[in-house]
Amino acid sequence: MGDAILDLDIIHGPVVWIVFALAAAAFVYLLLRPPRIRWVLTALIGLLGGALVAFATIAIVEALDVFGVPLTVQTDAWVVATFAAIGLAVVNLWRSRWWRKLVAVLGILLFAASGTLGVNAYFGLNTTLASLFGIVVEKPIDINKPTTSPNSTADPDAAATPLYQSWSPPADMPATGKLGTQVIPATTSGFTSRPAGIYLPPAAQVPNAPDLPLVILMMGQPGSPDPQYIGTVLDEYAAKNKGLAPIVIVADQLGPDESLDPVCSDTAQLGNAETFITHDVVGWARANLRIMQDPAHWVIAGYSNGGGCAFKYGAKYPELWGNVLDVSGEEYPGSEEPDQVIANLFGGDAAAFEAQKPESILTSGQHSYPDTTAIFTVGENDPTFIPEAKGAADAATAAGWTTSLFVIPGAGHVVDALEGGFEKGFGVLYPRLGLSAPTG
Repeated sequence: MGDAILDLDIIHGPVVWIVFALAAAAFVYLLLRPPRIRWVLTALIGLLGGALVAFATIAIVEALDVFGVPLTVQTDAWVVATFAAIGLAVVNLWRSRWWRKLVAVLGILLFAASGTLGVNAYFGLNTTLASLFGIVVEKPIDINKPTTSPNSTADPDAAATPLYQSWSPPADMPATGKLGTQVIPATTSGFTSRPAGIYLPPAAQVPNAPDLPLVILMMGQPGSPDPQYIGTVLDEYAAKNKGLAPIVIVADQLGPDESLDPVCSDTAQLGNAETFITHDVVGWARANLRIMQDPAHWVIAGYSNGGGCAFKYGAKYPELWGNVLDVSGEEYPGSEEPDQVIANLFGGDAAAFEAQKPESILTSGQHSYPDTTAIFTVGENDPTFIPEAKGAADAATAAGWTTSLFVIPGAGHVVDALEGGFEKGFGVLYPRLGLSAPTG
C-alpha cells in the first residue's frame, strides 16, 4: 500500500487534477461572501498581501541563487498564485464561523500542494510522490547475469565486429527496455547510497544476450537515480537498431539526503562518493552485467549536478571511460557555493578544491587521453549553464578530446533539456559504441 502511494503519478495521473479541483473549490468558497465593502477590502488585502510575500520570496531566492538556475515566468506565476490564495485563506480565519475556518485551514494545505504540484509538473523531473521526496521505491530487476567470466570471449573475431553488424535479434525479443532497481554494495567506499536505477534494453533481455556498452549515469540535485528518462530515449534508439542500446546504471552520487552535495569527492563529512562510483559501481557492473569491458564502450554521463561529476570522472579516469555525456552540467562539482564547499568539505584547503575541478585535472599532466569522446549539451533558455557548457567543451577540446557541443532549441534546465541532451548525445555515441552504422 505504501509503495502504491509513493508510485502515484503526480504529473499525468488523476491525482494532480483532483488536488487542483479541490483547491479551486476551496478558493471559490473562501472568496464568496456577501459583497460588503468590508469583505471586498479584506479579500483584496489577503490576496495582495500574499502576492507581495510571494514577490519578496522570489527576490530572496533569486538573490541567494538557491536553485542554481534563474526562476522562470511559469514558476514565478505558480508561486504568486499559491501565496495569494494562501493570503485569502488566512483572512478567512477571522470573523468567520468554525466551518469556514476549517475550510481555510484545509485550503492552505490544498493551495500549497497545488503550487508544489504545478511547479513540479512544469519541471517534469519528478513523476511520482517518491521521486518528489527523493525516495527510491525498490523494484528489483532480473539483470540476466552472465554465467561465464565477463572477460572471456569465445570468438575474438566476432567480438571485433560491431554489434550493429553481428547481432541478429531473436523473434521473441521484447519490444522495449525494462526498468528496475538494484542495491549496489558499497564494499570499498562505505558510502550510503539509494538503490541504483537500471535500464536493460531489449537486446539485454534475451537468453543469449550479447555483451553491450555500459552507461553509468548520475542525475541532478535534488534528484533521484531514476532511469525512466534515459530509458525513454534509448527505447527510441533501440527500436531503430535491432533492440540494441547500452545497459544503464543510474547511480546515486548524492546519498540518502539529496539536499547535501558530496561534490563527487571523498570527504570525511559526506562520505566517499567518488570511490563509490569509480570502484563499487564499476566493480559491480563488471561482475554482474553482460557488458563490454573496454573504455571505448563505456560512457560516464550526468545531468546538472551529475554532469559536473561526469566531466570530472571522465577527466580523472580515462582508463575507465572513453566517453563522456554531460547534459546541462555544472562547470565543476561544488560550483554553486565554492566558498562553503571549501570550508565545509575541504577543511579550508582551496588548493585541494581547485585540484578536483575537471579543468585542473585536464591540465595537470597526470593523465593521457588517447581516445576520449565527449558530448556537452545545454538548453537554449538556460543562461546560467550555457557558458559553463561552452567552457567545459573548450577545456575538453584543448585536452585532446573529440568534443561536440549542442544547444537544445527551446529547452531550459528541466526535462526538455534532459531528454534533448540524451537524444543529441546518443546520436553521436551510437556509431561510436558500435550500435549503429557510422554516419557520413
